[in-house]
Amino acid sequence: MTTTYELPLFPLSTVLFPGMPLPLHIFEPRYKLLINACVRDSSPFGVVLIHKGSEVGAGATIHTVGTTAVINNVRTYDNGEMDILTIGQDRFIVESTHNQKPYLTGVVRDYPLIDVQNPDIERLATGVSTMVTGYLDIFAALGEVDLKLEQLPSDPQALAFLAAVVLHMPMKDKQELLTFDSLPRLLRHERKILSREQVILKDLIDTGTRLKDDLSPFSQN
Repeated sequence: MTTTYELPLFPLSTVLFPGMPLPLHIFEPRYKLLINACVRDSSPFGVVLIHKGSEVGAGATIHTVGTTAVINNVRTYDNGEMDILTIGQDRFIVESTHNQKPYLTGVVRDYPLIDVQNPDIERLATGVSTMVTGYLDIFAALGEVDLKLEQLPSDPQALAFLAAVVLHMPMKDKQELLTFDSLPRLLRHERKILSREQVILKDLIDTGTRLKDDLSPFSQN
C-alpha cells in the first residue's frame, strides 16, 4: 500500500522541478504562517501549479503533481514579510486536500521516476545533454546573453529535470513534463522538443531575429 502524508501546499503560477532554485517573496498572512511552520519544523512545503485562479487570495484550483520545496535561506522584514530561497526536491501526487489550517494542505504520496535502470538511459541522456548545450548556445546567440552552464549534470534524472527547467515553453507544457512517470519516456519526449525547438531557433538566427526579453528560458529573479 502506498504511504500518504500531509504536506502544506503553495499554489503558484510556476512549475517547480527537482533541483530547481525558486526564490519567493512571502507577504500573505497564510503563507507567512506556512513558511514559519516549515522553518520551525525544518520541513518542506509543496509547490503546485495553479490550474485556474490566482496566486493571491483563495479559490485557486491546482494540478495534482507537484514538487516539494526545501527552504535554504530566509530574510525577514520588519513588517513580517519574507524573502526565501528554496530548492525543488521530490515529486509528489496530491490525493486530496483540506483547509483545516489557514493555508491549503494536501494528502500526498511520493512520485519518483520509474524505470531508472533502463539500458537505454545512458544513450538517451547523452543525446539530451548534447541538445541542451546546443539549445543554450542558440539562445545565447539570439539574445546576446551567456546562458552556458559550466557543466551539465552527469546523473540522468538531474539532467532530465534541468532540461525541463531551461526549455522555453508554456507552464502547462512544463507541467506535462513534470507528470511523466518514466525516466526514459521523459528523456525521449525532451529530445523531441529540443530537436523541434532548435530548428525554430536556428531559423530565427538565419533571419537575423533578436530574442525579446520575455523569450528567455530563465526567470529574471
